[in-house]
Amino acid sequence: MNRKRIITWEDPRVNKKDATESTCGLDYLKAIRDGKISPPPVASLVGYKIREVDFGFAVFELNPAEYHYNPFETVHGGILSTLLDTSMTASILSTLPGGVYCPTIDIKISLIKPVTEKTGILHCEGKPIDIGNRLAVAEGWLKDENDKLYAHGTCTCAIKKGFPL
Repeated sequence: MNRKRIITWEDPRVNKKDATESTCGLDYLKAIRDGKISPPPVASLVGYKIREVDFGFAVFELNPAEYHYNPFETVHGGILSTLLDTSMTASILSTLPGGVYCPTIDIKISLIKPVTEKTGILHCEGKPIDIGNRLAVAEGWLKDENDKLYAHGTCTCAIKKGFPL
C-alpha cells in the first residue's frame, strides 16, 4: 500500500536573512523554538524541532515514523546522525555572537540501539566540549523519554565569520 507525506517549508533565503540579522546564535535558536522565525527546510523534511535551548546547550526532538525507515524497518542511521549533528552544532551556535556560523567539518556517530516508531519521542542533547577561535567540538546523546541511550556522537565545527553566499 502506498503512503503519502506532504512537506512544506519556508524559503531558506528568509531563514538565512533571519540568521544574519540575529544578535547572537542563542537568540536565533530561541526565535526558531518560539515560532518567531521559520526553521531551516531540513527540519521540516526530517520532522525534528527544538525542545530546549540555552547558552551551550541544545535539545532537539523527533517522533520516529515509518517514513524514517530503512529497508530493515528501523529508523535510518542518517536520520539519527542528522539529529545528533543538529543538536551538537546548535549547542555550539548558542555560544556564538551574531554574524558567526559553525559548519560541521567532522562527525563521529555511534548507533547503539535500533529505533522504530514504537520507540516513541526521542530527544537529542548537545553540549560543547571546547570552543576555540577557529574550531569547536561538541558531544551529543540521543535518548528516549525514559533516558535510554540510542546513539552518541561528537562533532567538530569550524567557526566562521559572515555567511556563505
